[in-house]
Amino acid sequence: MGDTSVKKVESRRSPKGEMGQKYLASGVRLSMRLWEDEPPGEPKPAAARDYETVGFVLEGRAELHLEGQVILLNPGDSWLVPRGSSHTYKVLETFSAVEATSPPASVHGRDEGEAKSPAKA
Repeated sequence: MGDTSVKKVESRRSPKGEMGQKYLASGVRLSMRLWEDEPPGEPKPAAARDYETVGFVLEGRAELHLEGQVILLNPGDSWLVPRGSSHTYKVLETFSAVEATSPPASVHGRDEGEAKSPAKA
């Protein structure tokens, strides 16, 4: 019998989280989520998360405020937020991005009640 952990996830049928994120493919140690059409706005208070995040900007622009640095994110850019790092996002232009988290942000309550979206982080 072949590996049964292989998955395909259609984003149009993906479950949505409390903050508007779409949950994409997820494994035991890694998961993906999609933020679509996040509107411009002021950043929320900085927070530190119990997972590492890497992301890729599909469209729009945002600032990543990370441990005292301000990093401008443009289409085609990717970024890393280390586990436990204080950070927030300020969306400058309607923003869409894909993120991967390790361990998966969607399990063990890591995403519940957290403001992780680029517009809500």
